Amino acid sequence: MNRRYVVGFGAFLAGAALNFAGDALLGVKIELFHGLSTFSFAWILDVFFVPFLVGLLVAWLFGNGAKWLCYFPPLLVRCISYAEIVYVTGVPHGSILNPLGWWGFYVILAMEAAGIGGIIGEVFIRKVYSRAQKDVSSDRSSVAGKES
Repeated sequence: MNRRYVVGFGAFLAGAALNFAGDALLGVKIELFHGLSTFSFAWILDVFFVPFLVGLLVAWLFGNGAKWLCYFPPLLVRCISYAEIVYVTGVPHGSILNPLGWWGFYVILAMEAAGIGGIIGEVFIRKVYSRAQKDVSSDRSSVAGKES
C-alpha cells in the first residue's frame, strides 16, 4: 500500500479522535436543541474551535494536501453522533433532535472551520519545513546585490 495513503488514513483517524475527544470534554451534542441555552460558549467552541484544531492536526500529520483531507473528520464524527442519538441512546428529556437541515448547516460550519485550520496548518508547514524558504532567502540576497 502507498505510504501516503497510510499517513492520510492515520491523520484522518487522529483528527476524528481529537474531534470526538473535544466533544466529550466539552459535553456538547450539537445535534440536540435545548432552546436558547443550546448556543453556549461550549457549543461555539465545539462547532468552531475544536474542528479548527482538527484541521491543524491533520495538516501537521499529513502535510501538503491536508487542506482537502481535513474536511472529513468532523463530517464522520458528526454523522456518527447523529446516528448514535437516533438509533442507540435516543433523545434526552427536555431536548429535541435538530432537523437534518439545521444539523447539516452546523456540520458545514464545523467542516469549514476544519478547512481553515487545514489551510493555516499547510501554510505554517510550508513556512517551516519547505525548501522554497531557502530559495527565497537566496533570491533576496541576489536581488539586494543587484540593487547596490
